[in-house]
Amino acid sequence: MPESIRAVERALDILSCFSPDESTLTLTQITERAGLHKSTAHRLLATLESRGFIQRDESSGAYRLGIRLIELGCSALQHTELSVQATPYLHRLAAESRETVDLAILQGPDVVYLQVIESPQRVKIAAAPGERLPAFCTATGKAFLAFLPKAQVEEIFKQGVRRYTRRTNLSLTALFNDLQITRERGYATSIEEFEDGINAVAAPILDADRHPLAVIAIVGPAYRLSGERMAKLGRAVKATADTIAREMGLAIPFPAKNHLERKRT
Repeated sequence: MPESIRAVERALDILSCFSPDESTLTLTQITERAGLHKSTAHRLLATLESRGFIQRDESSGAYRLGIRLIELGCSALQHTELSVQATPYLHRLAAESRETVDLAILQGPDVVYLQVIESPQRVKIAAAPGERLPAFCTATGKAFLAFLPKAQVEEIFKQGVRRYTRRTNLSLTALFNDLQITRERGYATSIEEFEDGINAVAAPILDADRHPLAVIAIVGPAYRLSGERMAKLGRAVKATADTIAREMGLAIPFPAKNHLERKRT
């Protein structure tokens, strides 16, 4: 087994030593429970502490789980709760549109699909749960990017940009113009930007700070998703995302115009 993988296993063994009943442990207790030499345990604990996964009490020298694990746990619970809450709305949207509907989160320069409700029609397009697609040229990704800080969008663009189709946008300026339109109307579009013959519309589920927690999208073949139909579906997916946000007590979205005015003041 490669040493790098073994180091990860040992670090996970250390984290697994802690429990609700024993939230604070000494170095000796950790080495005994994880079956490690003290020097190895001390080195791994120092690394975990530097990343915020472990905290060390300066007075006693004992260790406890760090705030980073709490943040990750809260994020996992939030996405689980959101996914459960969104499920009936996704099915309703899929039934009404007769197109594939999905729910995704943002990870780095990519979107990752949590749920996919496939279209009942014979010709359909569907990503698989867990599949990753680039954010900069998909409707789902642009629905995220429209509500992120400019610097973060620039970084994501640098990491993921490449041409997928003749319609793929490789200009950061053009992307920012697209994101401005997305904010104003409340939903993003992708017209054969990632794959030929496939169009999509998407809208974000926003929290009280107008930060996108997840995105709902409708995707289908371009011949069925005309410009007029995409506008209609875009309004429907935005209404669904806003309803989920209200139902979860995340926020009551205010009009995009007011949002832009607040940002300028």
